[in-house]
Amino acid sequence: MRKIDLKSLLGTAIRTKRNDLGISQEELADRAGLHRTYISDIERGARNLSLESIDKLAQALHISIASLFKITAEPQTSDDPEQIVSSGEMADILLVEDNEHDVELTLHAFKTAKLSNCIHVVRDGSEALDFVFCKNRYASRKIENLPHVILLDLNLPKISGIEVLRRIKADERTRNVHVVVLTVSQRDGDIAQCRKLGAETYIVKPVNFNSLSEVTAQLNLYWALLKDPSLKAA
Repeated sequence: MRKIDLKSLLGTAIRTKRNDLGISQEELADRAGLHRTYISDIERGARNLSLESIDKLAQALHISIASLFKITAEPQTSDDPEQIVSSGEMADILLVEDNEHDVELTLHAFKTAKLSNCIHVVRDGSEALDFVFCKNRYASRKIENLPHVILLDLNLPKISGIEVLRRIKADERTRNVHVVVLTVSQRDGDIAQCRKLGAETYIVKPVNFNSLSEVTAQLNLYWALLKDPSLKAA
């Protein structure tokens, strides 16, 4: 399957919603506090968007970020089935964090960003592996229902975050799950090791709106916020 061009899909969704409202690019730019040429580039699919810019545009269009992304995920008219985006469901996120205050801050960051993803919270490395591999108290889960993004703290009780990452990336059923490491410092020596093991990127704690905006700008926003139809357990 060809890689989905999310920039073009977002541009089309924004242009369509703007036309539905009967407003010009100039008016949308004014409402969002952005430059008109920037809006034009977005609608042409020529701009990478941060979560902050998407939030401004969603507010200017009077819709939520989640609704905007769902528009991009609606089936598109195309003669090529590889061009069709077939899933509009929000991605499930697994937050692996033992510090209650950091859990609250992370959940608040998602709320502030107006993201309605389902977030599962586990408190240690052992529980994280049980959740992912459907063991013990999570035995009723099906491994096909993998979380689509894992926010993984490194300093965990029972089993370390690095070991959790190692086991997830070593198993062919779960190696394609996207893992974002949570760390106390960007100078953390473990970050390089985590990248070698397959972590996509990292967020310096505490998680807030700005850090979410930065990390989603680095990643493919489609899988960060919506279920990736190509992500299935083997």
